[in-house]
Amino acid sequence: MKMAATKKVPCSTQQYKADRWIKLSSREIMEGIEHRSVEVNGINMHVAEKGQGPVVLFLHGFPDLWYSWRHQILALSDRGYRCVAPDLRGFGDTDAPASVDSYNGFHVVGDLVALIQSLQVEQVFLVGHDWGALIGWYLCMFRPQLIKAYVCLSVPFPRRNPTVPTVDSMRALYGDDYYICRFQEEGKVEAEMAQVGAEYVVKNIITTRKTGPPIFPKGEYGTAFNPDMKEDLPSWLTQQDLAYFVSKFEKTGFTGGLNYYRNFNKNWELTAPWSGAKIKVPVKFIAGELDSVYTSLGMKDYIESGGFKEDVPGLEEVIIQPGVAHFNNQETPHDITNHIYNFITKF
Repeated sequence: MKMAATKKVPCSTQQYKADRWIKLSSREIMEGIEHRSVEVNGINMHVAEKGQGPVVLFLHGFPDLWYSWRHQILALSDRGYRCVAPDLRGFGDTDAPASVDSYNGFHVVGDLVALIQSLQVEQVFLVGHDWGALIGWYLCMFRPQLIKAYVCLSVPFPRRNPTVPTVDSMRALYGDDYYICRFQEEGKVEAEMAQVGAEYVVKNIITTRKTGPPIFPKGEYGTAFNPDMKEDLPSWLTQQDLAYFVSKFEKTGFTGGLNYYRNFNKNWELTAPWSGAKIKVPVKFIAGELDSVYTSLGMKDYIESGGFKEDVPGLEEVIIQPGVAHFNNQETPHDITNHIYNFITKF
């Protein structure tokens, strides 16, 4: 089995800071992007869109929104692409069904299939990060004919253990206070998050640079993902950016996003027919070397040992960014944009 080449590529910090679009305010970003609501799969989905040409579909993670792709939307629309970034179900201005089961992989992929059909195109370029990356793998597995190529950030393909449910294996490895295990009980972590407030939660997660598995303090949200959280924001996240995320989560709460985690075991059950399935869509994978996903759950070994390439024969390139953490699409926007552009122009 030929392995995909793994590269550690330094980030061109000075270059991306010079780009005109990186200096735009959140208001200017909003003015350049069209927003609409699309009926998909029984819900109303908020979609941000800009540009003309081949469609690039962006899928965000937690605690993110379409807005996490703001830099890529502006840059790639300038390069001749139609950029489409929804708020996934349960997030932002998209409907949030009440039941936990409404957030399983089948429902979320169903939303995206309907969205792609509404765009009246046969195929899209797909870009996903965090939960968006995981849903992206499901989309490539269930409906590969819809995906021309996939740029995946942070989360490698989720190889299915045929005997042990996903959360059970995580609990056996890291215990009950591993964040995904703590997210399982409905209402409990929401109450803990309410005690510290939406701004603290969003800032705590997005700015973390702690490697390894996130383990929560017992009985409280506490310092959670980021025990070294600083008062000042990093240079790549403005107060306006943070305020936009916070304004949406103060309105919706975090339950919609947390319900994705509560479906890990359900998704394990539903994907039994795809156990051992291979992803043949062309794929480029990008992760920061400080990403807590890359540095836990055996992911680094899975990537470097060839297991990733075995499961994803379409994997063409693996990029590991030195000194970069989990939210690499926001921390190194220019580099991620160029990685996306250089890959999708091949097709």
